[in-house]
Amino acid sequence: MHSYQAPVWLIGGNAQTIWPALFAKRYKGAPPNFRRERWTTPDGDFIDVDWQGDDADATLLVLFHGLEGSSSSHYAQAFGDRARVNGWRFAVPHFRGCSGELNLAPRAYHSGDFEEVGWMLSRFREHHRGPIVALGVSLGGNALLRWAEEAGDSAAQTLRAVAAVSSPVDLGASGHAISRGFNRIVYTRMFLRTMVPKALAKLEQYPGLFDRDKLLSARDLYDFDNAFTAPLHDFRDTDDYWTRGSAKPHLRRIRIPALLLNARNDPFGQAAPAADSHPGAAAERAQRPLRSGGESAAAA
Repeated sequence: MHSYQAPVWLIGGNAQTIWPALFAKRYKGAPPNFRRERWTTPDGDFIDVDWQGDDADATLLVLFHGLEGSSSSHYAQAFGDRARVNGWRFAVPHFRGCSGELNLAPRAYHSGDFEEVGWMLSRFREHHRGPIVALGVSLGGNALLRWAEEAGDSAAQTLRAVAAVSSPVDLGASGHAISRGFNRIVYTRMFLRTMVPKALAKLEQYPGLFDRDKLLSARDLYDFDNAFTAPLHDFRDTDDYWTRGSAKPHLRRIRIPALLLNARNDPFGQAAPAADSHPGAAAERAQRPLRSGGESAAAA
């Protein structure tokens, strides 16, 4: 991984983030063939899971997508293709409202939702006999690490290992980085373009759920989280959400093999934490920042 070099014509973190999302080849041969399954959540909502493969004894790779991502995201299709080549089963559980249909409950999803991740993983453990490994991209990676931190020693009963790619383990640093300069013009607008309409649809489901005017005045993710994410998920405000939801302060609590892989030139400022945050108990655990030729997968 340290020897990776981006093509000489693909210069800088922004180009290396945007080009793969739009133009990179996602798979070899036929596209992934997903079978959708709907799970009812404990609160009467639903989660849609896209499956590839039926061998319940093979290794299962579970992918948690990024902000506004899905099984159609470029990285999900690429990992699905790699899983197929390896003879693995593959699954993408969609966070609430990300499968193409508005969810039912007066809530959505967020970066620190380890309880939701834990419930999903427990269902996968019930459905699959073979070993399970999990991968999270961007938001999904932070949420997955938060689950591993909270689960501690018990995580090994569910998963063999976890990995997080291009994940904002310091939500405050990444949230502020995406709200500045080029990032604000391109990435923030891209995310808000889908997040705001979905939030308004949620308000139609549940009138009075949050302040509509406050949402419509949001110009970055900090304001959006203040208006929508925080009040719907029992956080005081954005600062409380970003503080409590960040995986970085708790990485040492992880007790299964874990890999945190971020590019040094990630536009969202998601370079891997310093060595003193290194998860320390399980073998084969690593945090590896790619050299500046690495690319971010976070553009969901």
